[in-house]
Amino acid sequence: MIVRWGLEELPGVLEDVGIDRPLLVANERWGHLAIPAPHRWSEIPSDRITVPPDADGILAVGGGSAIDTGKAASAASDLPLVSVPTTYSGAEWTDFFGIRTPDRRQVGGGKGARPVGIVYDPELTLDLPRDASGGTALNALAHCVEALYPGELELARRGAATIDEWLPRVLEDGSDLEARTRLLEGAAAAGEALAERGLYLGHAMAQAVGGRYGIAHGGANALCLPPALRFNELVVPEAIARFGEALGAVDPPARFEELARMAGFTRLRELDVPEDELDEVAEATVQRAGAKANPRPATAAEVAELFRSIY
Repeated sequence: MIVRWGLEELPGVLEDVGIDRPLLVANERWGHLAIPAPHRWSEIPSDRITVPPDADGILAVGGGSAIDTGKAASAASDLPLVSVPTTYSGAEWTDFFGIRTPDRRQVGGGKGARPVGIVYDPELTLDLPRDASGGTALNALAHCVEALYPGELELARRGAATIDEWLPRVLEDGSDLEARTRLLEGAAAAGEALAERGLYLGHAMAQAVGGRYGIAHGGANALCLPPALRFNELVVPEAIARFGEALGAVDPPARFEELARMAGFTRLRELDVPEDELDEVAEATVQRAGAKANPRPATAAEVAELFRSIY
């Protein structure tokens, strides 16, 4: 993976990976960047993206939804993908993706995208709203702890410590470029850890509830990770202890909840999740790959109780 910092590096990255005629996947918000591309797809997220026959690569600019849409196009066309992330989601590092309709309902997913390059530019995050800043950074923090389940990973601990240190400053002042830069560095480490280690129960819960009700993935992770941590602590106490050391916290799930509250995420009911459908969401959760890979097997009834604990 080629990784560069600064949008001015983008032309060189495209040249290095052999992309001359990219399909630009980005919503209208990024039109002012004037990125040269002969083709553009601006419906984000999208379950119907098509790739022009003369495109020789995919260029995704935006948050996780834009990058996942780009990854779907990459997988369908077998074309290389370069991403310019504008949030802290980490989607730029992996070959798997979710497919959502424009109203954010998940209708599928897959793998097989060809990510070959990433260009980070902290200035592109300066206008990111507070809830999206907090949600996507907490998603990145969830990547870090889940990456520790299989064993020690310095990259994940470094990402966790960086996010924990700088997220409160970003939430306090979103125009703080130094804080934005450091937080993006932490999220980049988290994304790389995600690509190396994968996803587990907390993410499976977030994917199931978020995809069903159109909730932003970051916000769903902000709520779902702490109960999953407590559930897993019985079988991976060392991993969660390492996570706590990175955060400087005796009770890492509680610290995660504290950060979530700072970002404005409190309970599932505040995101308009119907209480009487939690059993159905739990059934969908245990069918997801992350739940099946979890270090502690979870039944649908157990997951339903985890959801109720944050309702």
